[in-house]
Amino acid sequence: MARVKWLAAPSSPAWLEQAIAQPELLLIDHAHCERKAAGVALQLMFRYPSEVGLAAALSPLAREELEHFEQVLQLLQRRGASLRSLPAPAYGSALTAQVRKGEPQRMLDSFLVAGLIEARSHERMALLAAHSPDAELRELYGELLASEARHFGLYWLLCEERFGRGATVERLQELAAAEVAALTGDLAAADQVRMHSVGIDLVS
Repeated sequence: MARVKWLAAPSSPAWLEQAIAQPELLLIDHAHCERKAAGVALQLMFRYPSEVGLAAALSPLAREELEHFEQVLQLLQRRGASLRSLPAPAYGSALTAQVRKGEPQRMLDSFLVAGLIEARSHERMALLAAHSPDAELRELYGELLASEARHFGLYWLLCEERFGRGATVERLQELAAAEVAALTGDLAAADQVRMHSVGIDLVS
């Protein structure tokens, strides 16, 4: 299974099996994930408008996330599918709940949570790029891997530059454990599979 340094545990083979079985559903969710990721980058820019270098770092990221959103949207349209609302998994809200309220801890946690979400997306896209039986989807997910890795790397740099390596590593370990907890549990029904639905291999 794919490994990503940020993550405390890998995704399970059962999640991959579900994801492969519901490619259109996963594409729709993937489109929503890209849109939300762009929104997070913009939200952070507006929250910290005076933070030196932040807008210059996050504006290109937000733009690239929207480009990915459009790319997935175009693929859906070619397949005769359309974007629609989906019930969101509890994953995002569970991680957001870990963000501390006071500054500067809020900034550190916000960057790390955004980075963890990017890291999990990267890991799962790598699994799909390697194992999907659909050549078009293998190509899509494979093309996105480098940018996903760059995105969580950027959030790491934003943390390390502002808070130092020690504090960043310590808090990342805590949040990575919470990220695994958010993905631990009984697998959802097949029609509820998401890019960030439950499915963690705690044995590996």
